[in-house]
Amino acid sequence: MTHTFTAPTVQVRVDHRSAVHLAAEAAREVARACGLPGALPDQAAVIASELATNLDKHANDGTLYVQPLPLGHGVEILAADRGPGMHDPERCLTDGYTTSGTLGVGLGAVKRMATHFQMRSADGTHAGTWACARLTAPGGQRPGWQGVGAVCLPAEGEEGCGDACAVVDTDAARTAVVLDGLGHGRPAAEAAQAALRTFHTDPDRPLPEVLTRMNRALRHTRGAAVGVLRLRPEHADYCGIGNIRALALTHDRVRHRLIGQPGIVGWGMPTPRVHDFPLPQGGTAVLHSDGIDARWSLDPPPSVLRLPPPLLSAALAHGHRRVRDDATVLAARSPLRLP
Repeated sequence: MTHTFTAPTVQVRVDHRSAVHLAAEAAREVARACGLPGALPDQAAVIASELATNLDKHANDGTLYVQPLPLGHGVEILAADRGPGMHDPERCLTDGYTTSGTLGVGLGAVKRMATHFQMRSADGTHAGTWACARLTAPGGQRPGWQGVGAVCLPAEGEEGCGDACAVVDTDAARTAVVLDGLGHGRPAAEAAQAALRTFHTDPDRPLPEVLTRMNRALRHTRGAAVGVLRLRPEHADYCGIGNIRALALTHDRVRHRLIGQPGIVGWGMPTPRVHDFPLPQGGTAVLHSDGIDARWSLDPPPSVLRLPPPLLSAALAHGHRRVRDDATVLAARSPLRLP
């Protein structure tokens, strides 16, 4: 069994040159907290510095998101902006290519240093660029790790995050959970973390049992909304209580939209029901809390629908987050058919 606790994401808005240093320090700190050995925390700092520098020079409304890997052991650095986009992203990764008179080695250096790097860009009406650099120790990769992405952000002005999420892989399936403790701040975070600990004790149980166990564990907290998703080849099962949304995406449209049953886990929870839906080859399942504006799914551009899970999570968090609420988005594909 492979599982990872997803800590809250560190957000660095790149609205000034000084943010480059803040991004580097955040990446170094998270890498050390993840237990990356030797010079790897410094490499993480260099990667974050290069991505932040690129945002500072070329992008509008650029932000870096730094966190432990959603699945596996290492650090993930995501970059997202709102334009103007790159006409030829692959050319921008070539050493020597520049549009600002510099040496043109930044993105090429990131690609070389990272264990895994991917980038997509769109111009025109829905302009934006999204990049993901992942750094692990030798042997730190996990099967299927590229097929999962997540961003978990506290409400602006809050130190604690009342949302949480996690992913667990077993031989039979991939199970993902998004949790939203009621309210904000420490009490909400305590409820979400209590539910998360319960989830990790036996995540392979039938989904209604997972929620029933959480309901018992949260009776002395303020309670939470919970959505649990189990991915198998060609289909997924969803079980949720409260305002956690589940969606199935293909490259051209949103195929299914589900929301949890009315209620609160920990306070008179109704009997959980499982909803299954097809997830075609190459499709992506998304779970998100109500800190992500649900209107994103009404008419999403193809450039977003086609993003791999790590970049999709960054795009939704960056473009559709409600800053006054905790916000979490998790995107995943079946572990048995990852790209």
